[in-house]
Amino acid sequence: MKTVIVDYGSGNLASAEKSFQRMAAETGGGLVLVSGKAEDVLAADRIVLPGVGAFADCRAGLMAVEGMFEAISERVKQGTPFMGICVGMQLMATRGLEHGETPGFDWIHGDVVRMVPNDPELKIPHMGWNELMIDRPHPVFEGVEPGDHAYFVHSYHLTPREPSHRIAHVAYGEFITAAVARGNIVGTQFHPEKSQKTGLRVIANFLKWKP
Repeated sequence: MKTVIVDYGSGNLASAEKSFQRMAAETGGGLVLVSGKAEDVLAADRIVLPGVGAFADCRAGLMAVEGMFEAISERVKQGTPFMGICVGMQLMATRGLEHGETPGFDWIHGDVVRMVPNDPELKIPHMGWNELMIDRPHPVFEGVEPGDHAYFVHSYHLTPREPSHRIAHVAYGEFITAAVARGNIVGTQFHPEKSQKTGLRVIANFLKWKP
């Protein structure tokens, strides 16, 4: 079993690599590889797409890696478990509306929109710990309880058109999507690699997930 964390120049992947390797060792989850090569993604049993920064920049960075999006898309269509993290999750949407309109993968129908808290004291970006509310059960969230904390850093969030695609949310002056899922794909707006016990549980569940 091989999990590939996609490296396309978006953010420091060291903490993600370390957390996934730790949980792979604990769960018998096999090899974890950070790679910017499409051929490694084509041979992956699981794919993780992180992302830090602006939606358009992340999409451009990914598309600049020869054959990478095609490899990811092909494997996802074949049923390979896929996890998007932060902007990696946002890219699963139909489009991002940060600094203009940028097309996403359209795997989760909906838009990535700027957060507008109804409380002026709530700062944007939303940065720090927040309590998860579980909208529906999902194998990747098994053992995660309502009120468990996760770590967020973002100014935009995915608003799915199909409510059943949202599996968790947080309250931050409005209803903020924390996680989405459909078929063999799952995404977290929070950073599981920075979310301590809750995040490690999500990572371990993903490494065992057989959609």
